Amino acid sequence: MATEDIRITVGRMLRGYREAKGWSQEELGFRSGLHRNYIGGIERGERNVALLNLAKLAQALDLRPRDLLP
Repeated sequence: MATEDIRITVGRMLRGYREAKGWSQEELGFRSGLHRNYIGGIERGERNVALLNLAKLAQALDLRPRDLLP
């Protein structure tokens, strides 16, 4: 059985945390200092998110970076 691409898994986790806060991609972008299009790409599994950006997203969501990893 093939495992799911980690980019898709991380994107789903990010979307779940963002939606749980009731935030749009634009709001998360504002709070993290990242562009909403970049966040959308991460959530769709299209972007290979850099560790520094993962840390920014986690901080904005009040999480630890490891919370965004499977």
